[in-house]
Amino acid sequence: MTSLSTTAIGPAIADPTQGLAAERPHPHHRRAMLVRWIRKTHGWIGLWGAILGLIFGTAGIWLNHRAVLKLPMSQQRANAQLALPDPAPASAQEMAAWLQTALGMDAPPNSIRTEPSRPVAWTEKGRHAGASESADAAAPKPLMQPERWIFNFGGPDAIVQADYWRGNRSVGVTTTSNGFVATLANLHKGVGMPVAWILLVDTLAGSLIFLSVSGVALWMLTHRRRVVGLVIFGTSAALTLGLILSRL
Repeated sequence: MTSLSTTAIGPAIADPTQGLAAERPHPHHRRAMLVRWIRKTHGWIGLWGAILGLIFGTAGIWLNHRAVLKLPMSQQRANAQLALPDPAPASAQEMAAWLQTALGMDAPPNSIRTEPSRPVAWTEKGRHAGASESADAAAPKPLMQPERWIFNFGGPDAIVQADYWRGNRSVGVTTTSNGFVATLANLHKGVGMPVAWILLVDTLAGSLIFLSVSGVALWMLTHRRRVVGLVIFGTSAALTLGLILSRL
């Protein structure tokens, strides 16, 4: 008698549940990927804001302690009077263009502020409350302060302010030359800086927000002693809010 042997025909059918299980990432794997992404992004954003952080950190420490510790900011001021041409500029825009040429500025003024004419603060209108209508009509009109134009030129290292009272034949010019620390403080406050600088500083502010959130997230994801982290975070938040609310 001959023995019959059977051979399998075609590939074996795989279990579909095994493929689905292989495609699903393990929770620990997802957590490791998240931690890796946060660390990389944290590092890149920190590198982006490193220079600005040094500038703002140095200036911030100085500004924060200048009143208590009496830290000086080296500044030199010079006052001068600049005679106007004849005829004088008729508008603030014309005055700005003339001042740019007369002062030798490379750029137009950073800001132009116009204060309208108004009564002088120390004059009183109708000081005799019980006077008759005829007496009120004969009373002199209050003194009027003329219109005032203020122009600011320059950058964080040197600021030139031109002050003009309409009707005068000259413009008062104040030049402030700042030292290194005062220049850093002006950079911190955006004095004399263009819109591009303001937007760049906005990116630093956004970076600080992300670094704060990502730092807390990294602590929660990589440290088992979360209670200690929560105590430190809660103490910092309570101290910050307490000091703020104590002065409001």
